[in-house]
Amino acid sequence: MHKKQIAIIVLIAVVFAMESFYSPKEKKLKTDNLKESEIQKAGFSLEFKKEPVVVNPDTLTWKLLGEIKFLKKQDKTYGEVQFPVINTKLKQMQKKRIVMSGFIVPIDNKSYALSKNVFASCFFCGKSGPETIMGIKFRGGNPKLRTDQYVTLEGTFRYNDNNVDDWIYHIEDAVIVKGGK
Repeated sequence: MHKKQIAIIVLIAVVFAMESFYSPKEKKLKTDNLKESEIQKAGFSLEFKKEPVVVNPDTLTWKLLGEIKFLKKQDKTYGEVQFPVINTKLKQMQKKRIVMSGFIVPIDNKSYALSKNVFASCFFCGKSGPETIMGIKFRGGNPKLRTDQYVTLEGTFRYNDNNVDDWIYHIEDAVIVKGGK
């Protein structure tokens, strides 16, 4: 036989011999609903931890924000304007902590809004109404975010039903709880 063939046969024999001596140890621990398994392999310990990501579900929905009516009133600056009539459920949430998800829409170099839709379909493009967007005031200043980045925010809900130069809905003291990177 040729040296290459002998080397291949020896290599295969060594692999089979190692396989017969190798037996992975698997240990499962259950601690606080966390699953952990440890595999011993060739003197190395590999650990795989599956930790649940806990994010509170949205406590405010775009559907509820969309349940709004408008009433025509006179405004000193703009004449006849449609003012929002806030529904009872939203009035009860005024100045309460909420969790809300949506798409980031840049307003200017300093501020963002949270939108039900991506930028191409947002309120400014005429595809949606003003109830599909919320002004955001972040706790501790604005983070750097991308257009259409999907985030979940936690903050204090505020509505505006009398200033036509302001958003109808706001989330203040906001922190990103999911999707911030």
